Amino acid sequence: MELTLFSKCVFEFIGTMVLILLGDGVVASNSLSKSKGQNGGWVVITMAWGFAVMCGVFIAGPYSGAHLNPAVTVGMAAAGLFPWSYVAGYVAAQLLGGFAGAVLVYVFYKDHFDATSDADSKLGVFCTMPAIPDKWRNLFCEFLGTWLLVFVILAFSNKENTPEVGMGSIGSFPVTMLIMAIGMSLGGATGYAINPARDLPPRIAHALLPIKGKRDSGWKYSWIPVLGPLLGGLFAAMMYHCVYSCVL
Repeated sequence: MELTLFSKCVFEFIGTMVLILLGDGVVASNSLSKSKGQNGGWVVITMAWGFAVMCGVFIAGPYSGAHLNPAVTVGMAAAGLFPWSYVAGYVAAQLLGGFAGAVLVYVFYKDHFDATSDADSKLGVFCTMPAIPDKWRNLFCEFLGTWLLVFVILAFSNKENTPEVGMGSIGSFPVTMLIMAIGMSLGGATGYAINPARDLPPRIAHALLPIKGKRDSGWKYSWIPVLGPLLGGLFAAMMYHCVYSCVL
C-alpha cells in the first residue's frame, strides 16, 4: 500500500504526540506534588522516555518510518535515506504532535500542577533546562547526544545489522535501549532534549496554557535544544556517509 505524504505525516503526528504524552507524563508523575510517582528518580524517567519512544515507533513505524524527531528527519535526508521534499511536512507534523502531547499532559495532571508550588518543576515537565547554565557547553551536550542518537540509528538501519528482516517496527527495541543509554549516561547536564519536537512545542504549550503559579518559559535557553540537535543530526549524517560509503 502506497501512502501519501499526508498519511505519513498523520502517523508522525500521532507517534510524536504519544511520545510526548508518555515522556512528559513521566516527568510530571515524578516531579508534581501529590503524585503517586513523585520522586521516582532519574532511572524511572530515562526508562519511561525509552518506552515512550518505543510506543511512538510501534504506532508510526510501519507507515512513516517513525522519525518523531526533526533532527532524525534532517539527518536521514542529509544521509540520502529520505527525500528532502518530505522534510517540511514531517517536521510540521512532529512539532504539532509535540504540542498536542504536552497539552494532554497538562489536562491529565491539572490538579497536580495546581497543588505544586515549585515553578521550576512545572516548567521541567514541559521542556529541558540545564543543570549548570553554560550556553556553549550546553549546546555541545545537545549536539553530542543527538549526534550519537542519529548516528547509531543510521547504523541500526544498515543492512549488515538487519540482513533479513530489516528494521521496521522491530527497530523500536534497540532505539529504546539507545534512548535509555543516552539519558542515563549523557542526560545529566541538560536533560537530553535531543529532539526539537520534544522541547520547543511543549515549551510553547507551557507559555500558552493557564498554569497556576508558572514562571517564564526559559526562552533565553530555548534555542539550544533546537539548534544543538539539528546540528548533531546533520553531523551524524555526514559522518555516517564518510564511514559507511568512503571507508568501506
